[in-house]
Amino acid sequence: MHVITIEEPGVVSISVEPPDPLGPGSVRVRTLYSGVSAGTELTAYRGTNPYLNRRWDTERRLFVEGQTHAYPLSGWGYQEVGVVVETSPDVTDPPLGSRVWGIWGHRAEAVLPAERLAGHVLPPGVDPLAGVFARVGAIALNAVHAADVHLGDQVTVFGQGVIGLLATRLAVLSGARVVAADAIPARLELARRFGAAEAFDVLSGSCAEFVRKRIEGADTAIELSGSQHALHEAIRAVRRGGRVVAAGFYQGEGVGLRLGEEFHHNQVQIVSSQIGGVASWLSHRWDVERLQRTFMELVLRDEVDTAALVSHVVPVTDASEAYTLLDRHPADVLQVVFEFPEGEPR
Repeated sequence: MHVITIEEPGVVSISVEPPDPLGPGSVRVRTLYSGVSAGTELTAYRGTNPYLNRRWDTERRLFVEGQTHAYPLSGWGYQEVGVVVETSPDVTDPPLGSRVWGIWGHRAEAVLPAERLAGHVLPPGVDPLAGVFARVGAIALNAVHAADVHLGDQVTVFGQGVIGLLATRLAVLSGARVVAADAIPARLELARRFGAAEAFDVLSGSCAEFVRKRIEGADTAIELSGSQHALHEAIRAVRRGGRVVAAGFYQGEGVGLRLGEEFHHNQVQIVSSQIGGVASWLSHRWDVERLQRTFMELVLRDEVDTAALVSHVVPVTDASEAYTLLDRHPADVLQVVFEFPEGEPR
C-alpha cells in the first residue's frame, strides 16, 4: 500500500509497505483523505524539526544530546479520514462501512484499535473532507482555551494560516473582538469572513502600534505563525499584565525577541500551547479527545466553515509537488489534502 515518505530534506517519495494484520479489538481503515499540517510537516521536509537533531527524554521532559527521529520518515501526518473496510469479530463500533476521522499518517490504510475511533464516526451526508480538520481544530481550540478568552475581550491573532483562521473563528465564537494579522491579503479577507472585526497586513507596519491606537492594547494575543518576530510583536500588542499564547512551532534560536522591552516593562505573561496537553488549569475537565470532538461538533453544526480552508486536493502520487508548493509558494496555498483512491489494492 502507498505511504508518503520524506527520504531526506526536500525529497519526498511514494513508498510501498505491506498491510498490517488485523488483530483482536481492531479495525482496518482505508484512507480517503489526509491533510497536510504545513507548520509541523515542513519542519520535517526542511530538516529543522528538533526531533531530528535532539533526543526527547520522555521521563525528564528534556531535549538532550542524540536523535529521536531519523530519515527516511514514513507516514507523517495527523489529519486523516477513511472508511472502515474490515473489523475483527469482537468489534461493533465503529461499524463496517462507516467513515471515520483520526490519526494514522499519510498512508493508504491502517489497522487501528477500535477504541481510538470511538466517537469519530462522521454522520451520513457529511463531506468527509470535514474530518481532516479535527486535529488542527483541536490545536486552535487549545490555544483559545489557553488564552482564557472572556466575553468582550480584545484578542489579536497573529498568523492566519489554517490554524490561525480557526483560532480567529473560535475566539469570535467565544465572545472576543478579534484583530487578525497576516501578510497575505487573501487570508486576511478570509479572516473577516470568519468574524474578525479588523484585519491588519503586517507588511504595512506594526500591528502592535495599530492595535494600541484603537484600544489600550489587546487583552490577549495568540501567535500561530511560528515566527519569533511575530511573537515579539504579539508581546508588544498586549496591555500591561496581558497574556500571549505562543502556539506556533518555533524553529531554531529566538532571533527577534527583545525581552528587555515590552515583555519586561509590561509584565506580560507568555503561555505555551501545544496539542500534547491542555492548559494545566483545565486538565481536570478537558483533554485532547474532548477538544477534537468539541471542534467537530462545531463543524457539524455549521458554526465553523472548514470547506473554505481547502485550497488544494491532490492525488497522493503528487505528494512531492505538493510539498514543493507549500515550501516555496506558501501564499498560494492554504489547506493541502492528499486524496487516496478508494479502490487501491492491498
